[in-house]
Amino acid sequence: MPLITRRILIDLATQSLALREGERVLGRYRVSTARNGPGEQRDSGCTPRGLHRVRIRIGANCPEGTVFVGRRATGEIYGSELAGQYPGRDWVLTRILWLTGLESGRNRGGCVDTLRRYIYIHGCPDTEPMGVPCSHGCIRVRNRDLIELFDLVPVGTLVEMR
Repeated sequence: MPLITRRILIDLATQSLALREGERVLGRYRVSTARNGPGEQRDSGCTPRGLHRVRIRIGANCPEGTVFVGRRATGEIYGSELAGQYPGRDWVLTRILWLTGLESGRNRGGCVDTLRRYIYIHGCPDTEPMGVPCSHGCIRVRNRDLIELFDLVPVGTLVEMR
């Protein structure tokens, strides 16, 4: 019997993420990718295309709304008071799925390296729009959706962004 593995498909045009196992869809979520569109260059603020893997999972068992800075939980929970203290901050909340590129020269190595660009699938404030490109390059997901996704996705899961 063939091994069926889970994979994530991110559709930049429809701003959606599908978790699949074989041909079966286990979950479908609205996302927000880069305001600057698709692209692989470092410091571009773009979402990289192509094949990736989940390299590191961060935040297992953290409360919903946990604030991360530099991939470390700060001990804070996002709320209106924090939002007021740091207007305009690009919030990374709840969980992080840190991605690494698999295509040398396209999204791996040199100035196109997804891992070194710190590209994540991560949570964001519920006030941020989904289905509209607004991020700085990462893939933003609603916190509750991210908790569900995180629990279904092991390290090594393939991620295709197209």
